Amino acid sequence: MIALEHIRHVNAEPPRNARERYRAGSVEPTSGIASGFTQANMIVLPRDWAFDFLLYAQRNPKACPVLDVSDPGSHSTLLAPGADLRTDLPLYRIWRNGKLAEETADATAAWAEYPDLVSFLIGCSFTFETPMIEAGIEIRHMTDKSNVPMYLTNKACRPAGRLHGNMVVSMRPILASRVADAATISGRFPAVHGAPVHVGTPEEIGIKDLSKPEFGDPVRIEPGEVPVFWACGVTPQAAVMASSVPFAITHAPGHMFITDIPDFAYHA
Repeated sequence: MIALEHIRHVNAEPPRNARERYRAGSVEPTSGIASGFTQANMIVLPRDWAFDFLLYAQRNPKACPVLDVSDPGSHSTLLAPGADLRTDLPLYRIWRNGKLAEETADATAAWAEYPDLVSFLIGCSFTFETPMIEAGIEIRHMTDKSNVPMYLTNKACRPAGRLHGNMVVSMRPILASRVADAATISGRFPAVHGAPVHVGTPEEIGIKDLSKPEFGDPVRIEPGEVPVFWACGVTPQAAVMASSVPFAITHAPGHMFITDIPDFAYHA
């Protein structure tokens, strides 16, 4: 847990402004939005499934690094006082029996279906994109104003209770000469996925075609660049699908919850 003294003197206006836009109905991928502030993936489950997921996250910390867990029935978080998790993400997914039932900009109606929902906020690799850019490493999906590409791999997560599934990864093309720098920079942020899980040879982790991500948008890979893969917080959605979870609310891939916590708070 982050000590509150780390954030007392941080101006949280940028993330607050972004959340207000999303609450008003604006929809956009959040990479590069409110630069310098930590972003989070989200999965919301009935209390009956919450322990299974907490154990799943504990057993798979690279893909599911938990930043906060709400009390049952709560839609608030310590990571952004005053925020509403039902409305303050740009786009949500509603899952029923392991299948995507709906995407919506406001999850209030779905949230009301269960009185005991537990929210999990999970670290996001968008958090270490700013220091990578500051080091002169291009983030292609930001350059091209698209969503980050995400792929379902053949890397099985360790099951827990009723939950099982494979890891999802995000991909960024990196110049071969800067791959070590990218790994070092991201490795300093273990609470938001940390260093890459794979470099190059996508077929080794079950990715057949980089131009066809399961989530997000494909991006250009220029000569001299290598595909670099990080564990991704969409992994819980893969578990929802594989495990036929009866009900869940998640963020839409690439559309994160922007917290009031500065990136440096998660720097190891």
